[in-house]
Amino acid sequence: MKKTVGLLLAGSLLVGATTSAFAAEANDLAPLGDYTPKLITQTTGITGASGDAKVWKFLEKQKRTIVSDNSASADVKDLFEITKRQSDSQTGTEHYRLNQTFQGIPVYGAEQTLHFDKAGNVSLYMGQVVEDVSTKLEASDSKQAVTEDVYAADTKNDLVKPDISASEAISIAEKDAAAKIGSLGEAQKTPEAKLYIYAPEDQAARLAYVTEVNVLEPSPLRTRYFIDAKTGSILFQYDLIEHATGTGKGVLGDTKTFTVGTSGSSYVLTDSTRGKGIQTYTASNRTSLPGSTVTSSSSTFNDPASVDAHAYAQKVYDFYKSNFNRNSIDGNGLAIRSTTHYSTRYNNAFWNGSQMVYGDGDGSQFIAFSGDLDVVGHELTHGVTEYTANLEYYGQSGALNESISDIFGNTIEGKNWMVGDAIYTPGVSGDALRYMDDPTKGGQPARMADYNNTSADNGGVHTNSGIPNKAYYLLAQGGTFGGVNVTGIGRSQAIQIVYRALTYYLTSTSNFSNYRSALVQASTDLYGANSTQTTAVKNSLSAVGIN
Repeated sequence: MKKTVGLLLAGSLLVGATTSAFAAEANDLAPLGDYTPKLITQTTGITGASGDAKVWKFLEKQKRTIVSDNSASADVKDLFEITKRQSDSQTGTEHYRLNQTFQGIPVYGAEQTLHFDKAGNVSLYMGQVVEDVSTKLEASDSKQAVTEDVYAADTKNDLVKPDISASEAISIAEKDAAAKIGSLGEAQKTPEAKLYIYAPEDQAARLAYVTEVNVLEPSPLRTRYFIDAKTGSILFQYDLIEHATGTGKGVLGDTKTFTVGTSGSSYVLTDSTRGKGIQTYTASNRTSLPGSTVTSSSSTFNDPASVDAHAYAQKVYDFYKSNFNRNSIDGNGLAIRSTTHYSTRYNNAFWNGSQMVYGDGDGSQFIAFSGDLDVVGHELTHGVTEYTANLEYYGQSGALNESISDIFGNTIEGKNWMVGDAIYTPGVSGDALRYMDDPTKGGQPARMADYNNTSADNGGVHTNSGIPNKAYYLLAQGGTFGGVNVTGIGRSQAIQIVYRALTYYLTSTSNFSNYRSALVQASTDLYGANSTQTTAVKNSLSAVGIN
């Protein structure tokens, strides 16, 4: 078998074979939440209401199906909040994103999507809820006994009243991070802490702040913390950027044409024609970001890594714009910033929540990471995912996060079924980081029977992504696998289905089973329930064992 190295991840190109030194011991067993999947597929007519009113009318009608008995008497507006509204002019459908709440506090990861067809009927409700939130939250309060008695209103209110502030939670997270890596540089994003009900599986629910530590010095770090809002203890934390020591390929030397800007008598790698701009910087082998703008005295640039980063960022923007009418990463023209020549012989690339960063590689196992279009597409798609389904980077939702970035990166490049082949091991021809047609060549499972049930690697996000990768290959290319014959529909239709599932149906904690439901519904929207495309979706997922 081909030698294996770390695989592309949310925010970072590589993850090492060893577990992160930054992970808390409790993370090995702590899942993100105790979620109960909910799926309502029958068409439900909602009459006499429009806009948000029809959402509340549907929820009221289905309340006893969706929530536990002890919440069924509550007003649905006290149980859910509408977090996003979308209208699809292509099909005349309407789409809502919801979040379960308890006394005005959102329940972390308990998100749902609700969809209306062009006639105003509900076509699908899907997502996750946490059952018996009140009971689970009461059980976490050491001052209260867990009984079936009705609590006084002031006691109930105290359950969602934090004893520490958001700024104190941020300080706790930063202090913990600093203690583990020695010091913290300047934050890449202004730290925020949002209050949630956090319900880890088989444990009492907690009132918790969720915050991030995001710095580049002394090394890139993006870590999500769950801080108990009563005690200040760290309930759970995990890294969104991992690191690996690898090698790299160099840029390939092909000639590209791309849009640039001018500054005085100089030309600069700045494009003001797409969204709010595409800007390319160089760190000049240092670690300060974003670095300095890449300039040239003529319209010819002699910095191959920066040329690729800039030209490929434009290609990725154009792909999303032309195929989905999406204006940049956030859909609202977010400026795309890239920094090349990060550090010295740096064998990684990552999306840090604000921009792309590329190392040059060491010339042995990797060359400049910006030299491969599917790598650039993969990383920028992590940003798209963050602004849509925001798939948690843990367990099956994390594996989906990885797979979707592979799917888009590979489709944008569209030349083969390998990922990272242009920049990986320049001395070896024909190899790659990952193989979507045969994930086992890269050390990944290709079917659920071989699922890697592990507590390492954020629950196996880099290995198990091979399973949905294989399903996508079958959907687009076709073939027989697992005793199932799949008629391929081509990349152009397959990617439309995945994009629609990502933007309308998946939620932060969606698992592989949710992914199947989302793809089937997305294909049904676009092509019909009995179409060749929807049949291919079902068969491709069944072939790899995603049911």
